[in-house]
This record gives sequence, structure tokens and C-alpha cells, in this order.
Amino acid sequence: MEAPRIVFMGSPDFAVPTLQALAAAYPVVGVVTQPDKPAGRGRKPTPPPVKRAAEALGIPVIQPRRLRRPEAFDALQAWQPDLIVVAAYGQILRPNVLALPRYGCINVHASLLPRWRGASPIQHAILHGDRETGITIMLMDEGMDTGPILSQQALPIAPDDTAATLSARLADLGARLLLGTLPGYLRGEIRPRPQPEEGVTYAPLLKKADGRLDFGQPAETLARQVRAFNPWPGAFTEWKSQPLKVHRAHAADLPTPGAGVRLIVEGRPAIGTAEGVLVLDEVQPAGKKPMRGEDFLRGARGWEEVATP
Repeated sequence: MEAPRIVFMGSPDFAVPTLQALAAAYPVVGVVTQPDKPAGRGRKPTPPPVKRAAEALGIPVIQPRRLRRPEAFDALQAWQPDLIVVAAYGQILRPNVLALPRYGCINVHASLLPRWRGASPIQHAILHGDRETGITIMLMDEGMDTGPILSQQALPIAPDDTAATLSARLADLGARLLLGTLPGYLRGEIRPRPQPEEGVTYAPLLKKADGRLDFGQPAETLARQVRAFNPWPGAFTEWKSQPLKVHRAHAADLPTPGAGVRLIVEGRPAIGTAEGVLVLDEVQPAGKKPMRGEDFLRGARGWEEVATP
């Protein structure tokens, strides 16, 4: 069988291993990714990780602001893809795109569908205390991650996993599972199977405001929030009317002095919650670099100290 012409769609770091693995095994004739975005203090236009990877591989790249624009579809059609592979692209594929390749469009999705359909499955798996997640290779349809399944593989979530560490492991797993699935799918040996009707959950797009810590929640819930939102959108609270980013934290099973009450536990800043105490292991005050909680306390005059029981 002649190797299929593949177009890849993806944007963040999660998608890079899949692109690299595909390019090593199949002819990838083009890459579609998001436009460059301003980043850093200088707000310099910065390319998505997938664009950098594609350029290193010598693969043509397009970056349409809207894939539904006619000129974007024309460029896609000119590549004459037999298959489109998608991994965290960031735009919805319209019916004309879904119908373009003869083998359809395949998505590398970072959850065990139908759990955590949507834009932020990795973060929501950690946030809700799931013990495992995984990768689903799915044939795309017009719904939001509702297409039939080609293959799945589970991956345990470690107690200290952040969205960054879990995403890196899932990215590697996604690349391996895709390459293991494609030969059988292309030969017609792997048939898509409908997703189960039970167990559907949704992981909506996250906003910066979602990172605000609500100390009316239990400390365990907030510790998961800190891990789930590292690195983005980031967890935060306020200190002296300025945002205080919380990069690492853990729950301490201590009597709480009250939700939102500041105290010191084991030489680190801590805050009372609805149940237990959240200890801040690494923070970043406004305008400063990340620092250990102990170092933050040295300059944090007014942080209330309460004796640890």
C-alpha cells in the first residue's frame, strides 16, 4: 500500500512528539498551526512549538487565524491529504475539512474518552483527583470529541503530577499509540467503535481567572488546583493587594484557624481553608521571580504567625 499523504494540525508542546513521530514514519506534506503570539515582557511574536518543530523538519507550515476562511481551506486542499492528524490544534474543524481526506481526520486526545471531552482534559483530570488518565486515538466527527474510538491506553496520574509533567508523559504516549494504531487503521483492520454513552464529562477552556484560589474549599482541593494549573493559567491569591502566584503547595491535615487566615507551618507561609491548611511551598510575588516559601517569609512582614499545633 502506498504511504498516505498526511497533514498534521497542532500547536503546543504536547503535539510536538506526535509530529516528529509521524514525520519519521510517513510523508507529512504540510502542517497547520496557530499564528505566532506575543510573549514575554517585550511582547515579541513567538511561534508555536509545532511551527518550530515543523521548520526543523523542513515541512511547509500555514498559520491561518481562522481555518474556516476560504484561503485556508484552499491551502489545505492543495496538499491533497489522504489523512489529517490533529493533536491540540486549538480550532474546530468544519465539515468540509473533515470530509477532505479519504481516511478522515484522526485526533490524539489526552484523556480516556468519553471522560474529559473538551479543551483542557489534562488539567481537569488532576483537578478532580482522577487516579488515571490516558490517550484516545479517535476518528473525528462534527461534535466536541464525540467521534468513534480507534484505540486507547491508560496512564496513572502521580500524586505530585502537574499539568506540565503529566502533559509531557501523555505527549510521548500519544505519539507511540498513534504510530501503533495507524497501520491497522489504514489497512482496515481497526474499526472505529462508538464512545460509551455513560461517563461523559467536559473539560472547558480555562481562563486566567480560574486560577484564583478559593479558601472556602478544602486544602486538598486547592492543592490539586495548584498542580492542575501549573504552568497555566496558574494558581494565585493576593498579598498586600497584589497577586501572589502559587507554583507549588500541599495540604496539611491541621486544624484550620479559619478560611483565608494566614499562618506559618514548618517555616512556610500557609493559609487556612474550609478543611485543613494549604502550605505554600513555592510562590511568586508581583514583579519578582519564583521563590521558596521560606524565602518569601523573610521579606513578608505582616504575614500572621500562628503556632503550629
